[in-house]
Amino acid sequence: MSKEVKKATLYVDRNIEVGEVDKRIYGSFIEHLGRAVYEGIYQPGNKFADKDGLREDTIKLIKEIGVPIVRYPGGNFVSDFHWEDSVGPVDKRPHRIEPAWGVIETNEFGLHEFMDWTKKAQTECMYAINLGTRGIEDAKNVIEYCNIEKNTLYSDMRRANGAKDPFNIKLWCLGNEMDGPWQMGHKTAYEYGRIANEAGKLMKWIDPSIELVACGSSNMGMPTFGKWEATVLEESYDTIDYLSLHTYYGNHENNTPDFLASSVDMDKFISAVVSVCDYVKAVKKSNKKINLSFDEWNVWYHSNEQDKKLEKWIEHPHQLEDIYNFEDALLVGSMLITLLRHADRVKIACLAQLVNVIAPIMTSDTGAWKQTIFYPYMHASQFGRGTVLTSVVKTPTYESKHGDAPYIDSVVVKNEENETVTIFAVNKDLENDFELSADLRQFADYKVVEHIMLTHDDLKAVNTEENPDNVAPVNYNGTKFDNGALTSLLPARSWNVIRLAK
Repeated sequence: MSKEVKKATLYVDRNIEVGEVDKRIYGSFIEHLGRAVYEGIYQPGNKFADKDGLREDTIKLIKEIGVPIVRYPGGNFVSDFHWEDSVGPVDKRPHRIEPAWGVIETNEFGLHEFMDWTKKAQTECMYAINLGTRGIEDAKNVIEYCNIEKNTLYSDMRRANGAKDPFNIKLWCLGNEMDGPWQMGHKTAYEYGRIANEAGKLMKWIDPSIELVACGSSNMGMPTFGKWEATVLEESYDTIDYLSLHTYYGNHENNTPDFLASSVDMDKFISAVVSVCDYVKAVKKSNKKINLSFDEWNVWYHSNEQDKKLEKWIEHPHQLEDIYNFEDALLVGSMLITLLRHADRVKIACLAQLVNVIAPIMTSDTGAWKQTIFYPYMHASQFGRGTVLTSVVKTPTYESKHGDAPYIDSVVVKNEENETVTIFAVNKDLENDFELSADLRQFADYKVVEHIMLTHDDLKAVNTEENPDNVAPVNYNGTKFDNGALTSLLPARSWNVIRLAK
């Protein structure tokens, strides 16, 4: 039982906007890692697989989320990847050791199969190139293969491999985490900035319609953070369109308040990278704005010890298979709110990853089910389209290792086309309910159509194949709206979606 009902106030103006939500902020990630591809989205012979071996049960859940873009094929995997291995007759594709994750990659599933899958999953491809062990010429060749129609060496190779029409991939990652010493082909900021610029320049000569993402820091704790971004941008500013950010959070100390405060750290990370981008813009006296691609983010820590015991050089083992609990869903909700609050600069984001590997969706030979983090991700993607309004929440805070953390995290999204307003809110207080009030007289002709709420008595509760709905959202009668005055009861430790419509 809650000890008391605390108070918080939401201040918002329908005419003061943060920015438009780019739907790609709800992207995800499929890497050739663990069971993400094999047994996740592709499993020939499985009872749920279609004629092409693609798992239809997985596709159904992905479509339920509404994932607009999927980053592929890595990740660390891409830094030693030969894209040519993944095309042509399957029986002639090489099996290679994959040093990033210590496994064998069969290349049975490759570029053409992935592009076919994107159509069935109603998503688009964000393709990463190898700037680790390979470089500029391979960047040129792969974009020719994918995006030129015909009558060139690589476009005709694609056609011979069964794809008459170009893939027309519009978003490209220039390598992966090149600041990290763990990366194959790790580079200094200057080395990476130079090769990213030259590869990107050549790619845009071939197809001027593409957009490019350069590698920022792998996390804010990197010793080169800040200086890395500045140097990379100084070398590639005129060529690239986005700078990437990656971060993962865990609860190794089993300190839930600190863990839930991780979104404060994420917010600082975004603001810091925006500052560096704008510093380089000022130094270069440029009119061009570099926006952000937060193309890896999630909770990741549950599987760390288990993965240390994995046998090396086997095919698609159970790797990075975090089983998410209820508190993880609360943090994922707060991280989504944080991304939305920066919708003016964060235009792309990828929950890493999509299936089996630190993922909202899990599979076995007998089915697919939703992990706890599936729900805030799905709700944000479904209802968080439109324009983010500038809002302030007056709420009590608590001390955490990341600094003062608000008990109530919230963001407001209006959709003029659908005539809806959605308030996303997380109550991080583990014991007390909050009454959230807001003066919404500017939306007085709207009414509450739904209050979706996710909570659980056990912070460590999980969903399993046997009990897939242990942690699941409910329709909640917690919000009143009278003459423009909104009052909403947010239960202790809860994720809330409050939807208003005309």
